[in-house]
Parts: sequence; structure tokens; C-alpha cells
Amino acid sequence: MDQRILVPFDGSKPSTVALTHALEVHPGSAITALYVADANGLGPMEGDRAEIPEEEADRASEVFEEVRSRAEVYEATVTTDVRAGDPAETIVEYADAESMDQIVMGSHGRSGLSRILTGSVAEEVVREAPVSVTLARSR
Repeated sequence: MDQRILVPFDGSKPSTVALTHALEVHPGSAITALYVADANGLGPMEGDRAEIPEEEADRASEVFEEVRSRAEVYEATVTTDVRAGDPAETIVEYADAESMDQIVMGSHGRSGLSRILTGSVAEEVVREAPVSVTLARSR
């Protein structure tokens, strides 16, 4: 059965590992790569793509080139989308609103004090997501 898979993608190594994992493990599934412009530094806005600053839209276009390149290797089509907001909250809300079956995301692998100080988007998504979450770690 084809699933609807959400892959939060920011161009980092962990997000690239997650995209590769989704393409390998879920061939034929409808995969969406979501770039979240962190609204914490963008002023008052919530989720509306029309309000995403040009530099963030340009960054999303750049990272989606990597998405297209990876998809081509696997002869797959990956849909891309951009949203603005708190990353974890936006990922969870998007998965729910778009009826995703699963979220596949990377983990930066922080532990101890670093994780306590910076928080973990992946950890929050795992706690709050309405669907199963797979964390893909780089080796």
C-alpha cells in the first residue's frame, strides 16, 4: 500500500539521510519534502507561504534542488512545500492537515547539555505527531 510520507527537509546531512531513507524504504509512496522557515526570527507570521521572506524562499529553492537530485536517483517524484512557523509545531500540524501516514526525519544526535540547551525538534515531533515518526540517523 502506498503511503503519504512527510520528510522535513532543510538541506542538512540529517535531513538528507531521512530523505534517502524514505526513498529507499518507501518506493512508490507519495513523499513530500517540507521546508519550514523558522518564524522565530521572522517577525509576526503564522504558516502563510505568502508571508515568507524572499531570502527564506530562495533558501527553500536551493535545498529543493537536492531533493530533486535525490529523487531522480531513485526514479521517484517528491512533492515540495514551504511553510513558516515553529519547526516542530509546523511539521506536526502539516502532517495532520495533509493526512500524512508517516513522518521520516533526521536527528542531529545531540545529547546531554547540548540537547537541554537547544531543545530537539525531532523529540517534540515524536511526542506530538498524530502519526508514526521514523528517525533516520546518519552513520
